Amino acid sequence: MRILVTGATGFIGSKLCHRLIAGGHTIVRLVRDSRHAGIVWDPYKKQVDRSRLEGFDIVIHLAGESINGRWTAQKKKAILESRVQSTDFLVECISSLQHKPKAFISASAIGYYGNRGDEELTEISKPGNDFLAEVCSQWEAASEALRKFGIRVAHIRTGLVLSPEGGALKELLLPFKLGAGGPVGTGKQWWSWIGLEDLLRVYEYAVNNDNVAGAVNAVAPNTVRNKEFVTMLGKALHRPSFMPLPSLMVKLIFGEMGDSLLLGSQRVMPTVLKIEGFEFKEPELLKCLQGML
Repeated sequence: MRILVTGATGFIGSKLCHRLIAGGHTIVRLVRDSRHAGIVWDPYKKQVDRSRLEGFDIVIHLAGESINGRWTAQKKKAILESRVQSTDFLVECISSLQHKPKAFISASAIGYYGNRGDEELTEISKPGNDFLAEVCSQWEAASEALRKFGIRVAHIRTGLVLSPEGGALKELLLPFKLGAGGPVGTGKQWWSWIGLEDLLRVYEYAVNNDNVAGAVNAVAPNTVRNKEFVTMLGKALHRPSFMPLPSLMVKLIFGEMGDSLLLGSQRVMPTVLKIEGFEFKEPELLKCLQGML
């Protein structure tokens, strides 16, 4: 198929493009920087050559400001607007095409659910009420208008992506290698995770499976509490994992981001993927960590 991808130069997007090309698909990147190969667009100024958007079978939308870093008012504005405005413009463009894609597959996040303690969360669970929940809710809502054209819309709600090359795991490796790793806060909060390889397979599955629509929780079936996560990481690295990072320190160092991403608890279940028969290659945390580390 011919697939248009936004966010294709990012950590996950670049690897997904390589995987889809290896699977025989033709990939065209929708890029903001003309130094990269692809179709140049500016979603803020609403600029793109719409004629070049004709004839794609699938659109995969991954673009968005990184959530890493202190959430100042300016940073939060960029996180929200980069997702919602880019989606709004992309939907506007697709709606005007003569030959529309058959599916629109968009990134989202389990931040949709907010901090929910021990509650088991599935795709039909209600959204939370914090900043990330609001971002994800608006992000997903922005593409719903495509359904009236018969376009299949899927929202891939991604958990903690594990890879030594990027994301949260990369940041955790140094303190653990130095013997300073350990539980974050109480360690009782649930961390719903997924190996990078399985996340790429989820997107590939969504491309090839017409039944995948609506919200899809992209998390491994065996979610763990933070205390168990750091214990497994310590085992995989053959390093101790008993040096705690108190909640107060998390909030001082990372601010609202740390409170939401590190101390927040989300016990998320991949219910839709299970129903559709998706098989995880890395369902167990320890084996996943050992395999990549």
